[in-house]
Amino acid sequence: MFKFNTFSSIFTLITAGLLFSGSVNAADPVAVVNGEPISQETYERYLKYRSQQQNGQSGEVNREALINELVNRQLLLQEAKKQKLHKNPDIAFRIKQLESDALIQALIQKQAQSSPISESELKKEYEQRVASSNAKEYKASHILLKSEQEAKDVIKELDSGAVFADVARAKSTGPTAKNGGDLGWFNANQMVPPFTQAVANMKKGTYSKSPVKTQFGWHVIKLEDERKVTPPKFDEVKDQLRNMKSSQLIQQYVIQLRQNANVEIK
Repeated sequence: MFKFNTFSSIFTLITAGLLFSGSVNAADPVAVVNGEPISQETYERYLKYRSQQQNGQSGEVNREALINELVNRQLLLQEAKKQKLHKNPDIAFRIKQLESDALIQALIQKQAQSSPISESELKKEYEQRVASSNAKEYKASHILLKSEQEAKDVIKELDSGAVFADVARAKSTGPTAKNGGDLGWFNANQMVPPFTQAVANMKKGTYSKSPVKTQFGWHVIKLEDERKVTPPKFDEVKDQLRNMKSSQLIQQYVIQLRQNANVEIK
């Protein structure tokens, strides 16, 4: 059921009312507000609009409540015009942007409907991405130190045969020290770039021969293992792929429009 929220929706009501006011038809009014009719057509269009705003999950519609909402909107709209708010440059600009947004969205939807993305296209895109993917996860340990010299001393200690985990427990200043520096499995995006770059260039079972600096301090890193990331199933990413392909088509459409237009940037 629709509910009218006076305080949280004032601007939305006014601007939407300005947009809908052009569609008011005197025939078969569902209400008349200070001599201005609200037509059955306006009611039906507003009902559809509200349903779209709520992704079609509007539930049972109370006709009387919705008409009262339209009445309240019309009252607010009339008062806004009476106070000449629509002539305020900032408000007028915002209304113009709402109109532009609605037209642009309608054009985008029209283009999408004229060039629908098939299931086979999505599967082809998915297969290409899986085939070209070289994403990995790493299992590593590290010893975090305050200075470069301390890190170099630790590397010398490891070169002399010290056990990495034992040194980490004794000297690392990081929270993983108690676990022998074990960071577990992680992907490239979970670590800061210098750390990830160092790990990506290491061979399994080796430790960094030069200290690695990040904003947290100086690291000595040991790469324990690595594995290729198992890609998500097609059904899990199908919607993301569709959105991506849709964005690409719109970008191509905009490029085409620009190529056929006379654009001067000054």
